[in-house]
Amino acid sequence: MAQFLPNLYQFAPKLITMQIEVITKQDLSDFKDQIISEISTLFVGQNTQKEWLKSSDVRKMLNISPGTLQNLRINGQLPFTKIGGTIFYSGSDVNTMLTKSKSK
Repeated sequence: MAQFLPNLYQFAPKLITMQIEVITKQDLSDFKDQIISEISTLFVGQNTQKEWLKSSDVRKMLNISPGTLQNLRINGQLPFTKIGGTIFYSGSDVNTMLTKSKSK
């Protein structure tokens, strides 16, 4: 039975020749900066703003009630598109409204 057990000494040279590398806090910081830089380049030029927004999204952005949003639609202050039973707003129209109402 002992003949089937591996000779543990045959692995000893591999264990002895292993190199140990020390990683410092500065190494980790540099690595973090590299990762952030690479991730940032992936998002450059990508528009994170949705083209079309639902009513709930617009209400959250403008911090208004459903009734106020309805008044904006009725008065023609905020253009919309209705498909089926869902109302959509252009993201650029909502941003325009935000910049117009921006206090100085």
